[in-house]
Amino acid sequence: MPTLSASLKEMLFGGGAHTSRRTVLRGAALAVVAGAGLNALRAVAAFAADAAGWPADAFKQKSDADALKSLYGKAAEASDKVKLEAPEIAENGAVVPISVSTSLPNVTSIAILVAENPNALAASYKIPEGTVPMVANRLKMAKTGNVIAVVEAGGKLFSATKEVKVTVGGCGG
Repeated sequence: MPTLSASLKEMLFGGGAHTSRRTVLRGAALAVVAGAGLNALRAVAAFAADAAGWPADAFKQKSDADALKSLYGKAAEASDKVKLEAPEIAENGAVVPISVSTSLPNVTSIAILVAENPNALAASYKIPEGTVPMVANRLKMAKTGNVIAVVEAGGKLFSATKEVKVTVGGCGG
């Protein structure tokens, strides 16, 4: 009676004393597909766990003030400790690179808003304790307008604003 490992080898590699290169590659491909399937299941579980904290209402707001109110319940004060890097002129509004960082202690979240977009809130990040408070993204901008970075630190909101001129419309403009 064949052992389990011999049966598995026969099923995967077609049996026989000598395995060909093709059968080894077939087995490797099967292992890769199985591993990718398991990773996909873990990703679905991670998204489902975070869905409860998703600020759906904030992402639907048309103005930056309404989005901030929905997301945090209060307004932000301007601060030179929030560093917002964005181009002065974006040649293509569909891909505007930005980054936000801060030296403030106890940062819990960072949000990015685009005042002239159809929906003002472009991104919202939760920053875990002990993590460097820095995010980067590529935004889609409908037209020239202000990009606003909001950092929540120590229960207070701090912001930085920069105008970005869009020369080619990114949101249908």
